[in-house]
Amino acid sequence: MTVLVTGGAGYIGSHAVRVLREQGRDVVVLDSMEFGHRAAIGEAPLIEADIDDRAVVARVVRDYGVDAVLHFAGYKAAGESMALPGRYFRNNVAKSAALLETLQGAGVERLVFSSSCSVYGTPATVPVGEAAAILPESPYAESKVLVERMLSWYDRCLGFRSVSLRYFNAAGAWPDGSMGEDWTLTLNLVPLVLKSAVGRSAALKVFGTDYPTPDGTAIRDYVHVIDLADAHVRALERLESGGSTTAVNLGTGVGSSVLDVVTAAERVIGRPIPYEVADRRPGDPVALFAETHGANESLGWRAKYGLDEILTSAWAWHSTHLDG
Repeated sequence: MTVLVTGGAGYIGSHAVRVLREQGRDVVVLDSMEFGHRAAIGEAPLIEADIDDRAVVARVVRDYGVDAVLHFAGYKAAGESMALPGRYFRNNVAKSAALLETLQGAGVERLVFSSSCSVYGTPATVPVGEAAAILPESPYAESKVLVERMLSWYDRCLGFRSVSLRYFNAAGAWPDGSMGEDWTLTLNLVPLVLKSAVGRSAALKVFGTDYPTPDGTAIRDYVHVIDLADAHVRALERLESGGSTTAVNLGTGVGSSVLDVVTAAERVIGRPIPYEVADRRPGDPVALFAETHGANESLGWRAKYGLDEILTSAWAWHSTHLDG
């Protein structure tokens, strides 16, 4: 049977497609190509359409024999969502609702959802576990919460089982430098650090150096994109073996500050990273990193790669693909 990967021509989705194909699985990609890249998915079949195009989704399920879905499609800029909340609720929530209804009607009953640690907002304590309060602080984060809730009801009402994967900060690239993140529009720290290093952008902005952390900068959990892709495959295997609906964190359990990332990048590439200090951004938590027991226990997963491997692989990609 075939795995349908929505948003599969994007950054994380394309890495999952590659992992699935290397394992010998049949894959079909559905992507609007608003941000996707055809070259990122190799020879995998691509259907260029939106996830709420019910006729296309039903046809893809039928024609390719789809029996499970990895759902990556969605907008992901929290800051933009504060200015354009309707864009996020329409694209991430309404279109996911249409997708779920179409899939269930076509006989598909298993889905792995690309969720986010942003559902926790600013947690009371770190590391943050799955039992922490759900307190989204942006329309983007709220859109992830709403899809998770839809999935829970689809299970309770219809037996449609799912795993929601709450990523922390995705980073890195395929180790040989053959695929990675498009830094043209990204707001993620790792590509911004490297973009500054090669002079393709102004000096990196470090937002706040007065946090109550060892070096004064905010702390996050950076997880390698290949580790994330592996977790999606394991979540799929859980559902295939009859596992129940659940939601788990995907992180390393290790917090790295902004300046830790800068220092690691300097170590990897052997040159200083230009940066300048700016004011804190409203709503940025002091520290956010994962409690990882849930993924260990339910998926048999733990992150294999650390910050140096993330920076090394990202540099192999970005230093040879300067135009994104």
